[in-house]
Parts: sequence; C-alpha cells; structure tokens
Amino acid sequence: MNTSKGPLVILSGPSGSGKSTLIRKLLAESGLALRLSVSVTTRFPRSGEAEGVDYYFRTVEQFQAGLTANGFLEHAVVHGQFYGTPKKEVDGQRDCGQGVILDIDYQGARQVKAVCRDALAIFIRAPSFEEYERRLRGRGTETEESIARRLATAREELKHIDEYDHVVINDDLERAFSDLRDLVARAF
Repeated sequence: MNTSKGPLVILSGPSGSGKSTLIRKLLAESGLALRLSVSVTTRFPRSGEAEGVDYYFRTVEQFQAGLTANGFLEHAVVHGQFYGTPKKEVDGQRDCGQGVILDIDYQGARQVKAVCRDALAIFIRAPSFEEYERRLRGRGTETEESIARRLATAREELKHIDEYDHVVINDDLERAFSDLRDLVARAF
C-alpha cells in the first residue's frame, strides 16, 4: 500500500470554460492516478446523469443533515442549489495515494485551501467573456434565464482568479490539456 498521500487538485472555472471537457480528458488520457470526487447536490439530475457517478443527488434536508454532521470538506450554493464534497470519500482516496480532483467554485476552493494547505488550485478560463456566452448558447440546452444567470456567475467567479495557484486559458483544447496535465503531474 502507498503510504504517501495522493494530491488534492482543485479545478474551478465558469460555465463555458471547458472545465468538464478538460477533466474528462485528464482522467482518460493523463496516465496519472486520478479520480474525480463525486459531489453531493440538491439539484435534480440532468439527462444521462447517474447517482454516485456524476453526483449524489440529495434533498435539501439530507444535505443539511450532512452539514450538521460536519461531513463536507467544502460546500456552497451555486445557481440556487447546494453542492458539497464528502470528506470521507476524498480522505479515503488520498490515503491510498490516489490523486483527487475537486470540480468546485471559488467559494469551495477557499474552504478547501483553508483546511488542506497542500491542495493545488487551478482556474480554467475561456479566452474572453464573449466566448463564455458563445459556448453556453452553443450547448443548446440552456434557457435565456439560465444563460443570464450563468454569465452573471461567471463575472463573479472571474473576480477571484487571483486566489488560484495557476490559471489555464482554454483557447485551444490540446494546449490547455497539456498545460493542465503538466501542472497536475507536478503535484504527484
């Protein structure tokens, strides 16, 4: 058994930054011993999402019980829904030498950095604000209200970019992936 703790990698970025695509690519192609932490959320599942794979879907009451039990490494309200990272899952994976990726926003990143000083925080961003809107509209899955809310959230998230250890600009997927993979590999 590996006796050294696996790295904890925080990845944040606004909707439309390409963060999810980069995470999937990192997990599939990096060759690193990484796992994506599965978050708990109070939002409803989207089409194709599976319990325990994409998220643990819980009621607000169940989520609040987890908060009361100090069961989250971090938690936040995003787009009006609760999200949190279960401590037990992250600690168990890291204790076995596995690297863990947290896909969280700046609020969660702050909380994690406060208790896990060794966490590596990386912010993924699009090359321009207009590109966020173009990508969100290109999905064809968002309502105008949802796009407006996500763009307002993106503006807020971009204000906190200086709180991260590194920034990866996703203007070219392969270059962004290479930059991200190199940063994460150094954490092992």
